[in-house]
Amino acid sequence: MTPFLTLLSKELLRFWKVAFQTVAAPVLTALLYLVIFAQALEAHVQVYPGIGYTVFLIPGLVMMSVLQNAFANSSSSLIQSKVTGNIVFVLLPPISYVEFFSAYVIASIVRGLSVGIGVLAVTWWFVDLPVKQPLWALSFAILGAGLLGTLGLIAGIWADKFDQLAAFQNFIIMPLTFLSGVFYSMQTLPSFWQTLSHFNPFFYMIDGFRYGFFGVSDVPVLHSLSVVAGALIVLCLFTLRLLSTGYKLRY
Repeated sequence: MTPFLTLLSKELLRFWKVAFQTVAAPVLTALLYLVIFAQALEAHVQVYPGIGYTVFLIPGLVMMSVLQNAFANSSSSLIQSKVTGNIVFVLLPPISYVEFFSAYVIASIVRGLSVGIGVLAVTWWFVDLPVKQPLWALSFAILGAGLLGTLGLIAGIWADKFDQLAAFQNFIIMPLTFLSGVFYSMQTLPSFWQTLSHFNPFFYMIDGFRYGFFGVSDVPVLHSLSVVAGALIVLCLFTLRLLSTGYKLRY
């Protein structure tokens, strides 16, 4: 087995062996969000014509779960290795920084999609959810999970201890996620907040993923795709540069 496949297997097994915590728990959290918000707002909010609020909410919750868990996978794995000191056993074998990067990001995508499928399977019991453009939904899920997995690597490289990583997640990832249109449409916001939201890359991930279900979106889907793909490319290049220099890993 090549070093890349060994590292990838290690990262996949790391979260799968505790799937009750890494997969089942996020699914339960998303289900609680759905029950609470659907009960409170179903009769009062309608975003798209003919689409109830519960139906509108589900794709947002699915994508939010995908993004958060993709980030958590790579960031937690790397910081744990750094804090415990076993990162040396990953860096010593003859594995290139591209393979190192790919193994962590692919594992993050797998975990993100696993949680997203779990949330989708559970919430489908509540409503009849349409899927008009499944390839668009899958594309945004993979790109979004890859982007957050890459961002998790950046956070894991930068952080020296768990509270720094928690600060990164609480002050950057969580606000951008909750202000991305998971629970509302941008069209319901005042013009100032609509303009501000367009600077949030998470908004384009959520909106593009939701387009895969309803065939409608707040911005053109190709525009969302270009923003997400562009952000992913920039973050990948930046992360590969960090890994190639050994920043906070080898030195």
